[in-house]
Amino acid sequence: MSRIQSNQAYRSSQKLGAGARQTEARALLEAARQLSDAGKESDTDGEYRTALRLNWRLWTIIQSDIASEENQLPSEIKANIMSLSIFIDKHTVGALAEPDLNKLAVLVDINRNIASGLMTTPEEETAPAPIAAPESTTGGIVA
Repeated sequence: MSRIQSNQAYRSSQKLGAGARQTEARALLEAARQLSDAGKESDTDGEYRTALRLNWRLWTIIQSDIASEENQLPSEIKANIMSLSIFIDKHTVGALAEPDLNKLAVLVDINRNIASGLMTTPEEETAPAPIAAPESTTGGIVA
């Protein structure tokens, strides 16, 4: 499925009544589930790569949506999400180049945390927390 088709499918689901936040949360949770499952399998190469590519495609769609002129999120939130998605790009490339089941856990945690925030209704929120890429113990971004 091309990125344009993916965006059209995503936007169609919004028109059918699915809230954008819930749609995004469900997609992130599904990608997290597949990444988690791939991390538990004994013969993981095929599922490992498939799960990583699915997650990468999802974050590419998110990047495309954030970059769209139609997206009305505040600039600061857009910048935070774009920064996080760039981290995910780099981490995914590293995980594909040097497979390691532990690398999946970082992506699972990110997806679950973002999904959790998306499932919170605006009335429940106290103050939006900035989205930041995970940092290593040396202070740099984990890649």
